[in-house]
Amino acid sequence: MKKEVTIIGAGLVGSLLSIYLSKRGYKVSIYERRGDMRKEEVEAGRSINLALSDRGIKALKEVGIADDVLKIAIPMRGRHIHNLEGSHAFQPYGKEGQYINSVSRRELNCKLMDLAQQQGVQIYFDHKLATVDWKENTLTFEHNSKLQTLNFELLFGSDGAYSAARLAHMLQHQKFEYHQYYIDCGYKELSIPAGPNGSFLLEKNALHIWPRKSYMLIALPNLDGTFTGTLFFPFEGELSFEKLTTEEAVTNFFNETFPDVVPLIPDLVPQFFNHPTSSLVTVKCFPWIREDKFGLIGDAAHAIVPFFGQGMNAGFEDCSVLNELIEKHDEDWSGILKEFQTLRKPDADAIADLAVNNFTEMRAKTANPKFLLQKKIEAKLHEHYPDKWIPAYSQVTFSPHIRYSEALKNSQRQEAIMQEIMNDPEIEVKWNSGEVEQNIISKL
Repeated sequence: MKKEVTIIGAGLVGSLLSIYLSKRGYKVSIYERRGDMRKEEVEAGRSINLALSDRGIKALKEVGIADDVLKIAIPMRGRHIHNLEGSHAFQPYGKEGQYINSVSRRELNCKLMDLAQQQGVQIYFDHKLATVDWKENTLTFEHNSKLQTLNFELLFGSDGAYSAARLAHMLQHQKFEYHQYYIDCGYKELSIPAGPNGSFLLEKNALHIWPRKSYMLIALPNLDGTFTGTLFFPFEGELSFEKLTTEEAVTNFFNETFPDVVPLIPDLVPQFFNHPTSSLVTVKCFPWIREDKFGLIGDAAHAIVPFFGQGMNAGFEDCSVLNELIEKHDEDWSGILKEFQTLRKPDADAIADLAVNNFTEMRAKTANPKFLLQKKIEAKLHEHYPDKWIPAYSQVTFSPHIRYSEALKNSQRQEAIMQEIMNDPEIEVKWNSGEVEQNIISKL
């Protein structure tokens, strides 16, 4: 029986996975190519704050660390929309009392590494995976300019979207399928400082969005009163990163398109030029596993764009599903890994597609009156028929018992019905009537 586990990558998912496995009595070692972020400054400008929601919290609860993590999170009860002409709108995320949590990637990662080490997990930093020998079950790492080889029994690759473990698996596999695609937008982080005495200059308990049709700015709150802002913006074209190359161009662009943001960020121009422009990738691949000795997990298996706030939650859910399967298969790793892949691959593909679709919704539709009316009708339906109609967002974010693949199917069916309803020329007048409600329910 395998009792020693090696994990490549001490990010969010690798750290959580190590906690699950060590609690089951496994001896766990993690190898991380970067230094220890708790002791050294990692590069700024690439963080994208995370939205921790019910699927992720469920996984954290299973290993008894949810309360620890929620201490460093801020509840966000809905989207706070900032329109170009200066008006505001608040769109609640779910029913009364439902919210998602803003959490700093760095703080959460540090917290999870601390908790892993308290469980006896060994973390080796500055170890870059060089090669894997699948016949001999050995790993070679670069460490301090030297090569170091060691054996493994059971190996997990949780080293992110550009996974070295996946590459080693892929290059020595006859039929590995790999798809990666980028959306036309990149992102740049812009930090909004706190006000006097650490006060929040925007509504604290909301995810702020400045939707501008083909691009948008978002901002999530931090415990110290700051907000982590992210501009999602085309790489090329008339309005794009390639055009914003001078101080004057950046200043004019923000004054015209985000006038209410300019006074909030005194050092806007230096931040714009100092922070990198990063790309957003979706990765779909197969197979994730190799016999009874290797599995990909988290972004290494299924990287997605951040527009449904589910990248981390999906990775945490991977850990939860894997944990259930260890129980079910009584630690037979051949059966565990096979069923893990069978269960999670369709769900990973589904949330990848949902996330790309949600980008269109956030940047182009959240300011559209017809879209807002549709959401109002859907919220009312959910209130009156909670078992028959669950909005897509609620299925993904607040319903961990609904699989992502089911949520995708349900939401496509519901969207087709709503498009039919919204095409009624009198919908603005009669949306609140029993007739409209009955019409929708009959179509289900």
